[in-house]
Amino acid sequence: MSHVVTPLDQPSNYKDSQARVDRHKQNELLSKSTTLYLGNLSFYTTEEQIYELFTKCASAEDGGGIKRIIMGLDRNTRTPCGFCFVEFYTHGEALASMRYVSGTKLDERIIRCDLDLGYKEGRQFGRGKSGGQVRDEHRQDYDPGRGGWGAQAQRMEIERRREVEERYADAQDVPGAVAGGGGDWKEAESDPVLKRGRSPDDEGDNMRSGQRLRMEDEVESERM
Repeated sequence: MSHVVTPLDQPSNYKDSQARVDRHKQNELLSKSTTLYLGNLSFYTTEEQIYELFTKCASAEDGGGIKRIIMGLDRNTRTPCGFCFVEFYTHGEALASMRYVSGTKLDERIIRCDLDLGYKEGRQFGRGKSGGQVRDEHRQDYDPGRGGWGAQAQRMEIERRREVEERYADAQDVPGAVAGGGGDWKEAESDPVLKRGRSPDDEGDNMRSGQRLRMEDEVESERM
């Protein structure tokens, strides 16, 4: 069955798109690599969580262990953007981690591990137009662990809102438009007591009331 089942410790087709090496040289470097690339991480996964998980495959008592962890960062905000590099002291530890950790869950996400050609300064930053990873640039699904909607969808929503605001602002400049967005109506609505204007009937009622009061005063004075 060994010729049917693909060994779990074999590197995938993952390759750094900016690496200037051919396939033969890449395989040679991967056969000695002590670095893993981790993908599909949550933006909220911490370095401490990654360290705790991968030390289970490390052999610090034999002179090995995790050398360092480099968190992937958004190029613009310098915040985690869903990937990292884990460097071990030995190639065997890197293979063991890929065999036993890749495909498992971390922060309720199935993480992906691949042997890497080796970390170089600058690779910790996302390469997408928005500053994050390219995979999050055109993503159409909503993923709360990776910033919600994809960057392109977010830009389209921002543009749509801007257009709505511009149309609303233009509508205020049209002759006959209510100045201040209907402020007079809002002030009237906020006043719970509205005064009714005086009418001729009100004047008549007032006069009759006055006459009645004077007659009552005269009757009272006669009694006295």
